[in-house]
Amino acid sequence: MSNAAAEGLTNEGEIRELIGEPMDLAVVKALPRLDPLCRKFIGMSPFLCLGTSDASGNGDVSPRGDPPGFVQVIDDETIVIPERPGNRRVDSLCNIVSNPNVGLLFFVPGLEETLRVNGRAEVVCDPELLATMAVNRKAPKLAIRVKIDQAFLHCAKALKRSKLWDDSRFQEKSAFPSIGRAILQQTKTTDISGEEVDQLVEEDYRDNMY
Repeated sequence: MSNAAAEGLTNEGEIRELIGEPMDLAVVKALPRLDPLCRKFIGMSPFLCLGTSDASGNGDVSPRGDPPGFVQVIDDETIVIPERPGNRRVDSLCNIVSNPNVGLLFFVPGLEETLRVNGRAEVVCDPELLATMAVNRKAPKLAIRVKIDQAFLHCAKALKRSKLWDDSRFQEKSAFPSIGRAILQQTKTTDISGEEVDQLVEEDYRDNMY
C-alpha cells in the first residue's frame, strides 16, 4: 500500500486489501424489493434514520419516529414516511427534491438487528394518502415516498458493541445539558435564558408533536 493510501484510502482496492471480501450470504441477502420479513420488520419499527444528500453530495441524516407501523408499506417496492412537525429546517425534503437517492436504517427496540433500505424518494402531498397517516386526527402536510432498490437485514454487531438497549447503560438526563441550554451555549446567545428556551421546547413538544 502506498504512503498516500496509508494516510487516506482512495479506492476500493485499497480498502479490500485491508478488509477482504464479504461472505457470499452478505452479498446475496440484498433484495431488490421487500419480502415478508422486511415488511414485518418495518411494521414493528417505531424509529428510523433517513440519509439524504443534496445535488452537490453534501450528506445529512435525520431521525424519524412514531408508533410502530408509522411507515406505510404500499407494495413490495414502495413505502411512505409521514413528515411530522419539526423544526422547519426541512433539510431532508430539500435534499430529496434535488437528489432522490436515500438510505434508511430501521430499528426495533429490543432487537439488535436492523433493516437497511436504499432507494429513490420523492416528496408528496396527496391528501388521501396523508389522511391515512393521521395521528390524533392530525394528518401530516407532506410525506416521503420511497421506491425501493435494495433492502437487507444488517447483523447485530454494532448494537451488541454499543449495548444500545441495555438499560444499565442509560445515562441520567443530568449528564448532558438540556437542548435549550446546549443551543444557547453553542450559539453564545445571551438575550434569553436557558430556562426560557427549555420552557418553549417543552411547550412545543406538548402542543406540536402532530
